[in-house]
Amino acid sequence: MTSTADLYDERGEALASLPLQLLNLGGRAAFEGPIRTVRCFEDNGLVKSILATPGNGTVLVVDGAGSPNSALMGDMIAASAVANGWAGVVINGPVRDRAALAELDLGVKALGSNPRKSSKDGVGEVDIPVEFGGVSFVPGKRLYSDEDGILVER
Repeated sequence: MTSTADLYDERGEALASLPLQLLNLGGRAAFEGPIRTVRCFEDNGLVKSILATPGNGTVLVVDGAGSPNSALMGDMIAASAVANGWAGVVINGPVRDRAALAELDLGVKALGSNPRKSSKDGVGEVDIPVEFGGVSFVPGKRLYSDEDGILVER
């Protein structure tokens, strides 16, 4: 994969750069793929069900509204994502099980961590455009992520 810095130098304003400083928490530092999305609030039911389906190198972008109150993904859901071929997960919210996530071959970027689990009612929306950090994440567009940050096709 080309670094995000080099990719931005090549493509410039065709790519949006996420200024939000998310932490690298997965075992795969660099990842890319087409976007799928979930919008949810303190409920990871949809995240769990989507990551249990074939990912085929896709990146799931989860807009948890930046709430720090409960984790939207832990080691079991992340292991399911690896088993199903997902490239990565970008979460506008926290995760849990950081030590285990760091051992999995999955790109994970999130605001931080919280050991508190979320509700599992499956409330939210799937595969709709979501926006956070001033960047729009549109299903089907490509996301690129590495140690420098996240770029998204406009």
